[in-house]
Amino acid sequence: MNFDLTDERQMLQDGLRRYLRETVTADLLASATGSDIGQSEVLWNGLAEMGVIGALFTEDQGGFGGAGFDLALVFEELGRVGAFEPLLEMGVLAGGLLAELGQEGIVEDIIGGTVRVAFAHAEPASRYDLSHVDATATASGDGWTLTGRKSVVIALPFATHVLISARTGGSTGDTSVISLFLLPVDAVSFRDYPLNGGGRAGELDLDGVSVPKAALIGSEGNAWDALERANARAVTAISAEALGLMESIRTLTTEYLQTRQQFGRPIGKFQALQHRMADVLIEIEQARSAVINLAGHLEADRVTRERHVSATKNLIGRVGRLVVEESIQMHGGIGMTEEYALAHLVKRLTMIDHRFGDTDYHLERFIRLSAA
Repeated sequence: MNFDLTDERQMLQDGLRRYLRETVTADLLASATGSDIGQSEVLWNGLAEMGVIGALFTEDQGGFGGAGFDLALVFEELGRVGAFEPLLEMGVLAGGLLAELGQEGIVEDIIGGTVRVAFAHAEPASRYDLSHVDATATASGDGWTLTGRKSVVIALPFATHVLISARTGGSTGDTSVISLFLLPVDAVSFRDYPLNGGGRAGELDLDGVSVPKAALIGSEGNAWDALERANARAVTAISAEALGLMESIRTLTTEYLQTRQQFGRPIGKFQALQHRMADVLIEIEQARSAVINLAGHLEADRVTRERHVSATKNLIGRVGRLVVEESIQMHGGIGMTEEYALAHLVKRLTMIDHRFGDTDYHLERFIRLSAA
């Protein structure tokens, strides 16, 4: 098979890599981390002007990409520089759900970068279970009343709107009653905090929040299929980001081994370290194959798609842990220094295993899906 990029994707990759290399500096990341919103508006606006957000959507949705390989391309480049712009949350998840459920007007504003929608789905007791929704929406008069809590709503302080999942009936775990509601972010109250890998998130309190009937996105209780598809695309994106992080970590480690001197020669000359780096390189190539495989199966039937989702996320978690451990050990003390670029990259790569299900969760899920 030919895995070369198309001419259009090659142009996007070249332009995006050049822009990120010139724009994403240590000072910019530090400034974004220390700000109240936890993001860089300069970088966000630049990505929107380049059309990068549009690459996450199909032509029918107002973009120019939207395929699994478009997602993988964009997020691998973001991973290479350790950027933590919330393209995944606002483009792939919230934006993808709104596009699939027919909200063309707001999707156009999302692609333009003027509307930023956070996605509030995870809850304090949900762990990695996508179907676990305790928050409820009760019809009341001319609108709805939302009650419940949402946890780790990434980029909530940066958002203009928030897309909230809630049950409109049934019980926790019932996928036939999950609905989505879109609200201005100032219509809800939240407590925000910094994230370990960069950016900020919020804990959302829905204590009888009244919303208009028009806040319901799509038909009542009909969000589950779209939610599961969006989650599969999000796993593709975050796995590609992990791949980009691994590549940059490998490059940093190789450069360090070539410059650090011991006994009068670079430590990269020692055969034991060469073997360890060879193992890292082989595992990263395995991870790349898994990301390509998942990107190519996003349009498959549900069971096939979800098996690839779990297989890829499990492998990414295992390889990511190996890359982090080996890179820090071969760097020695400098690998733990906050001012050195490696520290930020390994933190982001470590935290990726804890999003959308860790290695153990996806191993068990893959076994269940295979048995079914």
